[in-house]
Amino acid sequence: MEPAERAGGGDPPEPGGRPGPDSRGFVPQKEIVYNKLLPYAERLDAESDLQLAQIKSNLGRAVQLQELWPGGLFWTRKLSTYIRLYGRKFSKEDHVLFIKLLYELVSIPKLEISMMQGFARLLINLLKKKELLSRDDLELPWRPLYDMVERILYSKTEHLGLNWFPNSVENVLKTLVKSCRPYFPADATAEMLEEWRPLMCPFDVTMQKAITYFEIFLPTSLPPELHHKGFKLWFDELIGLWVSVQNLPQWEGQLVNLFARLATDNIGYIDWDPYVPKIFTRILRSLNLPVGSSQVLVPRFLTNAYDIGHAVIWITAMMNKLMKLLQRLPNSVVRRLHRERYKKPSWLTPVPDSHKLTDQDVTDFVRCIIQPVLLAMFSKTGSLEAAQALQNLALMRPELVIPPVLERTYPALETLTEPHQLTATLSCVIGVARSLVSGGKWFPEGPTHMLPLLMRALPGVDPNDFSKCMITFQFIATFSTLVPLVDCSSVLQERSDLTEVERELCSATAEFEDFVLQFMDRCFGLIESSTLEQTREETETEKMTHLESLVELGLSSTFSTILTQCSKEIFMVALQKVFNFSISHIFETRVAGRMVADMCRAAVKCCPEESLKLFVPHCCSVITQLTMNDDVLNEEELDKELLWNLQLLSEITRVDGKKLLLYREQLVKILQRTLHLTCKQGYTLSCNLLHHLLRSTTLIYPTEYCSVPGGFDKPPSEYFPIKDWGKPGDLWNLGIQWHVPSSEEVAFAFYLLDSFLQPELIKLQHCGDGELEMSRDDILQSLTIVHNCLIGSGNLLPPLKGEPVTNLVPSMVSLEETKLYTGLEYDLSRENHREAIARVIRKLLNHILNNSEDDTKSLFLIIKVIGDLLQFQGSHKHEFDSRWKSFNLVKKSMENRLHGKKQHIRALLIDRVMLQHELRTLTVEGCEYKRIHQDMIRDLLRLSTSSYSQVRNKAQQTFFAALGAYNFCCRDIIPLVLEFLRPDRQDVTQQQFKGALYCLLGNHSGVCLANLHDWDCIVQTWPAIVSSGLSKAMSLEKPSIVRLFDDLAEKIHRQYETIGLDFSIPKSCVEIAELLQQSKNPSSNQIMLSSEEIKEGLKRQQEKNADALRNYENLVNTLLDGVEQRNLPWKFEHIGIGLLSLLLRDDRVLPLRAIRFFVENLNHDAIVVRKMAISAVAGILKQLKRTHKKLTINPYEMGGYSKPTQILAGDRPDNHWLHYDSKSIPRTKKEWESSCFVEKTHWGYYTWPQNMVVYAGVEEQPKLGRSREDLTEAEQIVFDHFSDPKFVEQLITFLSLEDRKGKDKFNPRRFCLFKGIFRNFDDAFLPILKPHLERLVADSHESTQRCVAEIIAGLIRGSKHWTFEKVEKLWELLCPLLRTALSNITVETYNDWGTCIATSCESRDPRKLHWLFELLLESPLSGEGGSFVDACRLYVLQGGLAQQEWRVPELLHRLLKYLEPKLTQVYKNVRERIGSVLTYIFMIDVSLPNTAPTASPRVPEFTARILDKLKPLMDVDEEIQNHVMEENGIGEEDERTQGIKLLKTILKWLMASAGRSFSTAVTEQLQLLPLFFKIAPVENDNSYDELKRDAKLCLSLMSQGLLYPHQVPLVLQVLKQTARSSSWHARYTVLTYLQTMVFYNLFIFLNNEDAVKDIRWLVISLLEDEQLEVREMAATTLSGLLQCNFLTMDSPMQIHFEQLCKTKLPKKRKRDPGFVGDTIPSAELVKRHAGVLGLGACVLSSPYDVPTWMPQLLMNLSAHLNDPQPIEMTVKKTLSNFRRTHHDNWQEHKQQFTDDQLLVLTDLLVSPCYYA
Repeated sequence: MEPAERAGGGDPPEPGGRPGPDSRGFVPQKEIVYNKLLPYAERLDAESDLQLAQIKSNLGRAVQLQELWPGGLFWTRKLSTYIRLYGRKFSKEDHVLFIKLLYELVSIPKLEISMMQGFARLLINLLKKKELLSRDDLELPWRPLYDMVERILYSKTEHLGLNWFPNSVENVLKTLVKSCRPYFPADATAEMLEEWRPLMCPFDVTMQKAITYFEIFLPTSLPPELHHKGFKLWFDELIGLWVSVQNLPQWEGQLVNLFARLATDNIGYIDWDPYVPKIFTRILRSLNLPVGSSQVLVPRFLTNAYDIGHAVIWITAMMNKLMKLLQRLPNSVVRRLHRERYKKPSWLTPVPDSHKLTDQDVTDFVRCIIQPVLLAMFSKTGSLEAAQALQNLALMRPELVIPPVLERTYPALETLTEPHQLTATLSCVIGVARSLVSGGKWFPEGPTHMLPLLMRALPGVDPNDFSKCMITFQFIATFSTLVPLVDCSSVLQERSDLTEVERELCSATAEFEDFVLQFMDRCFGLIESSTLEQTREETETEKMTHLESLVELGLSSTFSTILTQCSKEIFMVALQKVFNFSISHIFETRVAGRMVADMCRAAVKCCPEESLKLFVPHCCSVITQLTMNDDVLNEEELDKELLWNLQLLSEITRVDGKKLLLYREQLVKILQRTLHLTCKQGYTLSCNLLHHLLRSTTLIYPTEYCSVPGGFDKPPSEYFPIKDWGKPGDLWNLGIQWHVPSSEEVAFAFYLLDSFLQPELIKLQHCGDGELEMSRDDILQSLTIVHNCLIGSGNLLPPLKGEPVTNLVPSMVSLEETKLYTGLEYDLSRENHREAIARVIRKLLNHILNNSEDDTKSLFLIIKVIGDLLQFQGSHKHEFDSRWKSFNLVKKSMENRLHGKKQHIRALLIDRVMLQHELRTLTVEGCEYKRIHQDMIRDLLRLSTSSYSQVRNKAQQTFFAALGAYNFCCRDIIPLVLEFLRPDRQDVTQQQFKGALYCLLGNHSGVCLANLHDWDCIVQTWPAIVSSGLSKAMSLEKPSIVRLFDDLAEKIHRQYETIGLDFSIPKSCVEIAELLQQSKNPSSNQIMLSSEEIKEGLKRQQEKNADALRNYENLVNTLLDGVEQRNLPWKFEHIGIGLLSLLLRDDRVLPLRAIRFFVENLNHDAIVVRKMAISAVAGILKQLKRTHKKLTINPYEMGGYSKPTQILAGDRPDNHWLHYDSKSIPRTKKEWESSCFVEKTHWGYYTWPQNMVVYAGVEEQPKLGRSREDLTEAEQIVFDHFSDPKFVEQLITFLSLEDRKGKDKFNPRRFCLFKGIFRNFDDAFLPILKPHLERLVADSHESTQRCVAEIIAGLIRGSKHWTFEKVEKLWELLCPLLRTALSNITVETYNDWGTCIATSCESRDPRKLHWLFELLLESPLSGEGGSFVDACRLYVLQGGLAQQEWRVPELLHRLLKYLEPKLTQVYKNVRERIGSVLTYIFMIDVSLPNTAPTASPRVPEFTARILDKLKPLMDVDEEIQNHVMEENGIGEEDERTQGIKLLKTILKWLMASAGRSFSTAVTEQLQLLPLFFKIAPVENDNSYDELKRDAKLCLSLMSQGLLYPHQVPLVLQVLKQTARSSSWHARYTVLTYLQTMVFYNLFIFLNNEDAVKDIRWLVISLLEDEQLEVREMAATTLSGLLQCNFLTMDSPMQIHFEQLCKTKLPKKRKRDPGFVGDTIPSAELVKRHAGVLGLGACVLSSPYDVPTWMPQLLMNLSAHLNDPQPIEMTVKKTLSNFRRTHHDNWQEHKQQFTDDQLLVLTDLLVSPCYYA
């Protein structure tokens, strides 16, 4: 909501002449300029100085006193509010101090997460305008942020439930880093690279982490002289990485964001040229996935304008994802132009002149993107984006953008049949309105279009089409805001110095009057049509329908805009017209009446004096006459005329209060006659009149919104309105006319209150005392009057006074509320009516609740009154919010993003100032909580628990709003709410019980009492919720109550964030706080803190920590007491256990009693409870984990090599010692203990970390094999249960039950539980578990197998620190188990075993697991258990090896060697699995930059061996049939059959790796293409065998692959060779392959001229193929390539086709009737057909326009209509396609043809032959 602040060139002098810096003592960084325009502006400097001084001294004080809460948070919140009210109105020194203080606070490691987020949001706000502070003013270290991101986003304990972070935390942290980034020190980049390069292992998840860190942390806005310390350190390395990866790994998008940012920040300092084709190809590829890389296009790639042109034209073909791109491109170009040409220079690096966009660049850009945008205009989804794009384009080049838009608009205004077309074009014209009206040097004729557009838009005010009506209103309003509607035609006689356009405009303005009157007639028509629904009278629909209210809004705002902009003459005519209309009809007051009254109000607002003269006397006299007779007062149904006049009068009094004073006697008389009418509708309208009178006289508001200050009523000789068309308001001479209440108006307001409010209060007072009986209707009437008086005069009445409620929270800092001056001094000599109302209403409420609780209507009003008594000071929050929203919408639709500097229209600027005033009246943060507030909030609580659900509902909403406004009142209210939930109370009704629960739940935006992040509150609410299960009022039979408890539990779980236990503040923070407190200008004269106070602060802070801890343990115990109560329904037991599990923390072990509770509940009967217990115990075991000692080593010494000079990733000599080597694996204790194990897989792959740590030796680690006596108490609890055979047996039984049939998977929670058990207690429980494991492994049921897999994975991972003897014993036990398991594997369980082995190997040194790997490699394909078991074994093996990545080359080689002879497998499932395993084997062979050749298996060598074996298939030319049966025949098959089997497996491998590997098909793999071309089928037929289907899929995957430039000639070579093949299937497939390949690598090909020539030759030669299907495919390919401008339609091509067309056909021979026609077409026919196809392709290549060559081509084509088939068919198809694509804009396209051509064409397209 932060208002945008002014970014202008040298600031002109500010309004009201600002005092120099000496009088204030400081120069503000940047204030909100709108404050200077408020009517009380001169008082604001003093006010803001006072507030700032308070904030500085109190914030400094709070931090020094170690009081984060409440003091610190209270005053940081005040600082946020200060910024919202005044902008950054503090000196640069203070700005820096604030930032430093908050930076220190945010990075306190133990800080509670909710406080961290609060501080972070404020810090982001302080850093937001980076031009205000340069790098010289501020430097921020990056490490604290890194530690914070690491601790929170990559938390090690969050998944175990030891930390609860809110969902928003990720965005907050990333934005925080982004805001601090410009201020990181110069050396930061080098340190960051040092820190994160070791994580860059592309096979590991850490790669994603490294790139994420680079993306959010690397600074890119360093000044040019520091570039060698900035991006030059990493640019080549990372861009090389990006350009060479394929298959978009997840981190690719983040790299793109990094480069986009780099490019934007350093335009002109980086040479992108070598990368342009690659970058554009990437972007094109990413468009078919909506990847957000659209940002990248902006920096200076525009030098290659043709590239963007291509991209954009081709892009149009895939519209939907591109709408976003179309909208963002112009937007970013405008942003860039603004930055280069108009933005105030700041410390950020400017764009060098050599690289600024030239005018020619801009024109080229607009030209090339306008076409697709215009197409998007009419699309179903894109018209909104198109309008935004056009708005930006028109700012740059109106003359290119507006004419085509208008060309589409005029016809759209004429058509009646296409409403979408009309709404779409109008919204686009609204976007370009400002550029159109202001004309300017580029497009001077723009303004002449305005009047014709307005006149033609009028029919859109149509009662039958709602959306058309709304868009028309918006259209008319937009144009009339921009233009003074003044008739200037008289100027033509007086002045001779006008330009041509000005003369034309002058004569056109004579039409304005006509336009206004016609518009009014249209509106009257609209109103009358909505009156026709006579049924309204009878039915009780009080409200208008939603649509009607929108139309009403549109109508009234448009009409008032028009009248505001009218000259006096036109206004008077309009006024007379609307007056006559309103008095000549009588309207019903619900719909039509409201619309007419709105129009009248608009008229009166514009010229109050003239209008009131007409309306007030008329209305008053009618009303007086109709109420002469006293009987009227008591009628239930009033006369229509009376109601209508009352309504009219109440609306027209919403005007400038000073003008109303003349009529006060008449108005008061009317009020006296009508306020007490019996008819509800009557007195409500009269109350409105009272409300509006009070508002008009007491509020502050602008009285006019004209587009030029001072209005248009000057003689034409002095003032020439046309100069002001589309002119922005001048912020420095806005000349706002404010209405500020005069003493006379205030006196009148008090007179009204005394006359009408006092009597009602007296009556209600008596009624409340029980002295006076009033009927319900009378009470309602009195309350209505009271409420209207209150909201009419909220601004006058001072807030409620009274005693503050003390002792809610202790604080050593003052927590006083800030008083803002909002334009009125309160008159304290008078009685405060607010307090009087409060007194009476409370008494009355009490009376009603005790005597007639069912009078809900009165209760509703009382709730409203209480809400307004508490908070209403003249405007309502929700109204303000919606006005702020609509202001922003209008601002967006009319702003000038190019020039910036707040060039808004005057009306908008006035609106913004008004919003600033309202913001001040609504700022009630941190209000003091007084006794009177306490009483009223208690009343609301009573209403929130009353018997009627509607009363409860309304009261609760008001209750929540009040809770948010007063400091700490929640602590006061919680005990009262919880009273209703106490199980020992007998008198609570079910309604009260439900009401109280709703009060705890809160609404979606406000506070949730059940879950305040504060120990003192949770300690009360959570146990109460659990115990409420025993309350008499609780009934689980009622679904509404059950649902409430579910919602409560769900909300607590969703919103809970770990609450802090440690609130200490480090020294560095305190030092800055001292500086802040001493800071001058402005300073409050508070004395510095004495050492006693500081000691006291420290003592309190320690007490607070102790309190927190006490509360924490207390809460855990109370919850346990609650859960263990007898008779507690199971639902509440579950809720209680759920709450307990939220209380696990990583800085504090759970109390013993809770540990015992959770361990016991591992065997609870209910599965829900067991699941919670499993998670909790896993977390508890993590808390009990003992720390293991680590040492730093020098990795180079281990390998015995020195440090390499430049970066080289992959297998290097210095990381070779990490590889698995079966010769040197540790098989004895000595070898084991002397080995240096590195557990994490990524260390050493890219570079070694600065500080490489490994675990210390066995003797320095915590002791293993402890007896029970050595354990801590907490550990003993776990130990006792797991040593108990019965407990374990029960546990295993439960764990091996089925949960959801067929859905169960390997469960990581259970794995964590067992891992924790074996890690903390090493092998203590193995003896008990062993028999269970052996039993489970033998049982092949799904759930038992899953259970044993979870335990085994936990065992292997938990044994990380066991001694050699223990590990060796473990594997002696495990190997037989695993063998059994693998032989029993089934369809249901192989996934679980795969996960089990993968989990076991994750982050473990492979040398530790050599038993496992040797076991898995024994013989994966034994064939014993059949093909299925083989496939499963491979799957399990693959899981283990994939986790080990690059560290097991030896194992991969062994596996490959084993598999190669077995590639000719017959079984499909084994083949697929082998394909997948091969992908993983070769995964490590990546062609990334700076990477050493891998020691693992390499693709080229393997492929070469395969090609050898496939030779027999390559040499044959006939079709390859798959005649291998799926069974092993006896004896040797021939080479071909072997070859086909091999090929099937190879296809599976290529398909699997296409989607997984980082790099594309290697050169050798391209040699397989001819073979695939032969096999792949052409038709889509599912009956094909697997081989053909795979070949087809494989081709399509390979064609989408990314090509590196050096591979292009190779591929083309293969394609050319295949195009000569004898099989037409192969020739056909070449074309489909070519299409995809060229599209996916467009710019790579365009960059290579030879390749383009080759492709052109290939396609054109295939046009003359003997096979018809190939010819047609070639034509389609050609038209596609032409359409994306890959090939151009040049004259040689055209002549070539025309020559072919002229080929003479041989004469037809007469045939015998029995003779079958020869099927082979003659060569001439083929040539002629080729020519026709070629021309057809050219025609179809421009589906949206008609280039100059098109008409002639069509004529040539039509000559062939009577040729023999297939030519005739081709011509017909072409023509019908032409007709289909050009139908939409035919009017426009027609102009390209001569009359003769049109005749022929019409003839062709409609002739009988077209339907033949």
